[in-house]
Amino acid sequence: MVAAGYDALVDAAMAAPVEGWDFGWLAGRAEGSDPSWSYRELARACLASADAALDIDTGGGELLAGLAPLPRRMWATEGWAPNVGAARQRLEPLGVTVLPAPEPDALPLPGGAVEVVLNRHGRLAAREIGRVLRPGGVLLTQQVGSDDCAGLNRALGAPPPTHPPGNWDVRTASAALTGAGFRLRRVQEEYPALTFYDIGALIYHLRLVAWQVPGFSPERYGPALRRLHARMGVEGRFDVRAHRFLIVAERPGTGVRP
Repeated sequence: MVAAGYDALVDAAMAAPVEGWDFGWLAGRAEGSDPSWSYRELARACLASADAALDIDTGGGELLAGLAPLPRRMWATEGWAPNVGAARQRLEPLGVTVLPAPEPDALPLPGGAVEVVLNRHGRLAAREIGRVLRPGGVLLTQQVGSDDCAGLNRALGAPPPTHPPGNWDVRTASAALTGAGFRLRRVQEEYPALTFYDIGALIYHLRLVAWQVPGFSPERYGPALRRLHARMGVEGRFDVRAHRFLIVAERPGTGVRP
């Protein structure tokens, strides 16, 4: 736990950079939310034999860069404009083409362009992913479910999050993929713990994951944040439950199977 007063913790959290998709500022101040599977290792295995692949909603490219060496032809898309520059700076030296993709249901690639699609916490446009995958191609996705960190909203007296949409869980996503013609190869869902050790970590998390509490600010939620700060001073932590699910799916047909 960081030993500091409420105002100092808030100021530090509000001054910390939030570009890209890097939770490094939270090291030692928050931990958890990781499910039992390793998305990183599953992604590395999928890419190992692929010649062409796509990473959807790559953020700042942090995770994808850590999977190098990458396939000979590798694309990454990003829907949030401020992240595109960070992703290009990190990924283009590795041979990755980074493309803006502001529309959630449109990928800027031709049909059948890739053998593997990676999607960690990105938008899951099932039919569009099926369009860019070759027959026999594989989708690996880890998604954030609609019950993710709902305890934060309750503790702050905030409305439930609206993104992901209500009832976004493994059954809903599986139905969308099978409806788009995919064959499901692996399906898992878990609710791992996420622990915050100081109020600054919680505030920074809400800045980075802005859809959890839309319109969040320390001023707007000041009384609730101060109550949580006092509680964490006594208990040393504040725990909530994340919501994660994993799907590995295949586009039927003859082709490469990573």
